[in-house]
Amino acid sequence: MGLTPTLPLQLLAALVAGGFTTLTASPFELWWLGPVAIGLLFLGLHQLSPAQAALKGWLYGVALFASGTSWVYVSIHDYGYTGMPLAVFLTALFVTVLALFFAGTFWLYRRFVGPRWAVVTFAGAWVLGEVLRTYLFTGFPWLLVGSSYVDSPLASWAPVGGVYWLSLLVVLSGTLGVAFLRRQWWAALPLAAIWLTPLALPQHWTTPVDEPTRVALLQGNLPQLLKWTPEGQRSAANIYSDLTRQVADDADLILWPETALPMIDSQARPVLERVQSNLPPETALLTGIVQLDEANRYFNSVIGVGNVEGSYQKEHLVPFGEYLPLESVLRGAINFFDLPMSSFSKGASHQVPMQAAGVTIGNAICYEIIYPQLVARRAMDSDVIVTVSNDTWFGASIGPHQHLQMARLRALENGRYVVRATSNGITAIIDPRGKLVDRAPQFETTYLTGEFHAMQGLTPFTRMGSWPTWLLAGLLLLPGVARRRAG
Repeated sequence: MGLTPTLPLQLLAALVAGGFTTLTASPFELWWLGPVAIGLLFLGLHQLSPAQAALKGWLYGVALFASGTSWVYVSIHDYGYTGMPLAVFLTALFVTVLALFFAGTFWLYRRFVGPRWAVVTFAGAWVLGEVLRTYLFTGFPWLLVGSSYVDSPLASWAPVGGVYWLSLLVVLSGTLGVAFLRRQWWAALPLAAIWLTPLALPQHWTTPVDEPTRVALLQGNLPQLLKWTPEGQRSAANIYSDLTRQVADDADLILWPETALPMIDSQARPVLERVQSNLPPETALLTGIVQLDEANRYFNSVIGVGNVEGSYQKEHLVPFGEYLPLESVLRGAINFFDLPMSSFSKGASHQVPMQAAGVTIGNAICYEIIYPQLVARRAMDSDVIVTVSNDTWFGASIGPHQHLQMARLRALENGRYVVRATSNGITAIIDPRGKLVDRAPQFETTYLTGEFHAMQGLTPFTRMGSWPTWLLAGLLLLPGVARRRAG
């Protein structure tokens, strides 16, 4: 069967593939389109020059991020005090720069890897490209291909190898699918192994400990543009105090979202003390808060009152949102670079886990939940993963749905409950299989009550992390590189 599309068709296919990849993620969840998208990218790739391959990769990235991270415009325009023309420009700049990761991966692949063993070498190159995107310039591991497979037949692979292993399997499914369409019938066997092996894998790698913990997750739904004003501070204190009174008698652990009280911890202390005075003695309350230390450094933190020990300071900050790269140049240039609380300091890499309501807490504030290695490190020493977030920045976009999906994958990877409190949604309780136990409606002032179990035991992914997959991806590239050099 001849499958050699022309260059214009390949470039068009790259744009389609980018859109397809967005459709694999929440809220669409058409995960079966993932291998199709990879097949469109892989088909005819070795007929292209390195420059043409780079263009194909870049167009894929543009389509992926323009459709999949369209919420960036909402953050910049609606909440960043930026006019529409500049917001469009900054969003386009964000998309086109991120797309360079795919351009670089495709260029390097065609420049240094030959066509032999392409079915596996392309998968190795893809995963290494995702690793680079995760960590270079602080990283942006949003819309990794494997992130969309928490509800797919591949889901049972996640506790074994994590999101990069899922990405590898999805990409192999796409390249093997192309080989099969080319009547290379041997491709059916590894394809079957990828998709059928999960049926034989354990469904539970961890086990619950003792009695469940009753939890209440509060969602204040305070408008972002009002939040940091004096009126917003008063409203936040009243809303969260009132919601806490409603749930206090039925919860062992009460969780407020990220920066629930829009003030520094010393200002919030009287509010928290009043709330604590009405809590049962054994009840713990955790809240996101801004901490100011003696050196005048701000930290995006989680602190607690009641039956709580310790605190947590966010380790992985969001560039432009929580700190400003090239601050001396950009600060004051446009309003978006002067957002409230955009000068945070980074928390320590190794912090003693918090204890609350008799369980050990693995914290991940907002953006941190999308980093699989970071969350696995927290899960190693904890019974439950707690994540607080302010997804108000996303507005009514697809961003909160994608964020929740990645939190679900972290639960599945580590065999831990994830309890997630957000400012306006999506607040949820997630079980160790990545399934939603319950969730609160978006854009409502409400609370969600339920139970979770402290979990004991470690999944293979929690023990080993992503390193085995990264090493395998590098090894998969070697046959193609060796052939290229020999040729």
